[in-house]
Amino acid sequence: MLKAGFVLDGKYRILSVIGQGGMSTVYLAVHERLKQKWAVKEISMEYCENYEMISRKLIVEADILKRLDHPGLPKIVDIIEKKDAIWMVMEFIEGKTLKEILNERGRIEEKEILIWGKQLCEVLSYLHSKKPSIIYRDLKPENIILKKTGRLVLIDFGTAREYCYKNTACDAMYLGTKGYAAPEQYGGMGQTDARTDIYCLGVTLYSLLTGYNPEKPPYKIYPEKYWGEHISLEMKSLLLKCIQSEPEKRYQNCRELAYALSQIDYKKQKEKENERRKIIKFLIFMMVGQLSLMFCIGCKKVSFCYKEEAVVRYINIAEKSEDKKEASQYYKLALELIPEEKLIYQSMIKYFIRLNHFQIEDAVILLDLINSVCEEGTVIEIFQKHNALGYAEFSYALGLGYFYDMGNITGKGASEKWFCEAIDTMTSQDENEAFGKQKRKRAGLYAKIANYYNTFLLNGTDQSGERGTGDFMDFYKTLHSLNQFEVTQKSTKSDLAAAYLISREITIEIMNYAEQFLKDSSINKKMLNKELEKIEERTKYFIKEKKQMEELYQFMNEAKQKIEIADSFKDKEDVRDAGGT
Repeated sequence: MLKAGFVLDGKYRILSVIGQGGMSTVYLAVHERLKQKWAVKEISMEYCENYEMISRKLIVEADILKRLDHPGLPKIVDIIEKKDAIWMVMEFIEGKTLKEILNERGRIEEKEILIWGKQLCEVLSYLHSKKPSIIYRDLKPENIILKKTGRLVLIDFGTAREYCYKNTACDAMYLGTKGYAAPEQYGGMGQTDARTDIYCLGVTLYSLLTGYNPEKPPYKIYPEKYWGEHISLEMKSLLLKCIQSEPEKRYQNCRELAYALSQIDYKKQKEKENERRKIIKFLIFMMVGQLSLMFCIGCKKVSFCYKEEAVVRYINIAEKSEDKKEASQYYKLALELIPEEKLIYQSMIKYFIRLNHFQIEDAVILLDLINSVCEEGTVIEIFQKHNALGYAEFSYALGLGYFYDMGNITGKGASEKWFCEAIDTMTSQDENEAFGKQKRKRAGLYAKIANYYNTFLLNGTDQSGERGTGDFMDFYKTLHSLNQFEVTQKSTKSDLAAAYLISREITIEIMNYAEQFLKDSSINKKMLNKELEKIEERTKYFIKEKKQMEELYQFMNEAKQKIEIADSFKDKEDVRDAGGT
């Protein structure tokens, strides 16, 4: 075992042990020159009985990871081999494992599980889409890290393998974790495939939701009746399908499972009855009031005034409700009365899109509301027809909600439609002036970034089917244009808030994709650092919150380190290419 202070291969100074298992030890190390933190995984002959086999596994793991490029997977930077030990140097993922989080909380709320489940489907789908497919085979809370940004990262590829298309003995050995492993992982029950990972994901979500640990005796999933009333019937049904013993009865791929997660709706019978009774009572009360007014005055104008008063009352009740389903019922009543009323849409944005907390469940409810049908069409179509400016502002706000407050790759991709809607709706000069020239420009740039997520980052390729370096040059130009946002001491609070969000987004993108940017010969280290310098100059105007200040500077420092590291590796590759090696 390496001691703190030891310098491995003349480059990596060991700081501490951060993980230890039966086959390996993981250290936290720092690069002597670049000061970047790395995780170092060690297999030593001294502590490993099956050293030869385990060391081969580590090399296979490194070989798999070095060919992958996804924000939900760690990156490999170095392999060091010696006679009695082997070390793999990889990206250090700062955060907590889901096992640690589960131990702290006891169990995880279903709302959070929906987000995590979608992210894990996204990572597994990426692995399964490789040629040949990569089957992970050891999904469990201990192997998933939650970063501070809210992104889940899959670690430990010691049991992963490439799918064998021929019927060979490549999958004969049992690998996995007892309790989480699918039946076919125990050997003699067929080859593992993508559906094996779906089984493991189902058990993982079950463990997080219920707090039960399938690694402990009796190493099984408890019957559904013991799971608890806090889990919706839809979620229970989904989990039961994931953990079917026969692969043919499970979801057949992660896209199917991701769709099922997005469709889950909270509908408990008792809550539905209570909501229905409340709504009926309220409707009767309002109808009696309406009839009284109409009878006494008999004026259409008064009828419309009543509708406006009723809409305001419905909005107030919805905003005060802590139950999203109840709130949605009152918003629906308001939309049925005056579907073009701007106040309703502003209120729905405020209610469903909270800071850094716009969930898939919220998006589903909101989209159901605006797509509800009345005599003239859907309420959102009527709103667009009668109030183009209000519709554009709603679309822009919803786009920001997806882009920033949902924030993951799925959310950013979904924002494209709404930013485009905001731009396309503003057809006249008066509307454009009212909406704001700068806001329109920002909407266009956000849409470009979102399109990049949809056609490149999310799918792994662009629409032409090729992943060329030109894609990153286009992406850099979009970020560069977005970074031209100017602020001064006289800037409004709205502009300052936008400047912070834009600065944070650009910094995170440079941090995540520094290596890919620098692989493009048209982009260099100086260009990326210049974007960060512009952001740093801007901070003096808009960052007042200490937490925001610390977070942004942390991201900037990480981005600078990633640029240095990527640039140093690029120099080495250039030297090798020049030398013909």
